Amino acid sequence: MAKNDQTQKRFSQIRKQLIKIREDIKNISTISADFRKPVTLDQQMVGRLSRIDAMQNQEMQLESERRRQIEIERVESALRRLKHGTFGNCIVCGEKIEINRIKNDPTVPTCIECAKT
Repeated sequence: MAKNDQTQKRFSQIRKQLIKIREDIKNISTISADFRKPVTLDQQMVGRLSRIDAMQNQEMQLESERRRQIEIERVESALRRLKHGTFGNCIVCGEKIEINRIKNDPTVPTCIECAKT
């Protein structure tokens, strides 16, 4: 098998992996939607400490959702790089990103040297 064919096969596998990651994140987001809803402040229904606990849990869920959205953006960016033929190249210096780095995190946009700076 030619090197180009191997690269295309690897990129196809990475694309499938990225799509699965995006779907998984969206599923988690959908499942956790109720936990991000505003907390009812009716003191007749819930005690003060329970309300504070519920508000803290809501804030943690909101932050988790924010992080999921960032991860979705990273996945979308990697999919765009795949589509435009720039996947695997550092977005800062243009050098090839080490394959083990990509295997560890297929959304990684930079080589290790640029990530250090």
